[in-house]
Amino acid sequence: MNHWSFPALFTATEEGGYVITFRDLPEAITQWETLDGAITAAMDCLDEAIARRIDDGLNIPIPSRPAEGERPVALPAQMVLKAILYVALRDAGITKAELARRIGVNEKEVRRMLDPRHGTKLPALEAALRALGMSLVLEARDAA
Repeated sequence: MNHWSFPALFTATEEGGYVITFRDLPEAITQWETLDGAITAAMDCLDEAIARRIDDGLNIPIPSRPAEGERPVALPAQMVLKAILYVALRDAGITKAELARRIGVNEKEVRRMLDPRHGTKLPALEAALRALGMSLVLEARDAA
């Protein structure tokens, strides 16, 4: 999976705010009073939904293309890296202990790398991904 933006539907409410839902993540629902705030709330909601899936050992879906009326919401970069590592480890079918052995660290460190709320440093995540046969390529785009 290369793109970590999930389509969100921003539905205006009668009260003047917005309800935000994610088609690919039905558990991810939030709301906010202003559009600017709704965009930030959507990013936070998406971050929490992916973190919860990692914590619960659930699958993370491949993001769909936005349908008419939806807008893509990007997952924050730190969570993107955690999610990529989580998916790669599951796809490789190896244990956390085996990954720890491959990168020369204690299994506890691999558990931290997979902890969505632990601030893992980029070099550690890169080493873990390399051990799983992946390389990290970063790209920055205009926000428009």
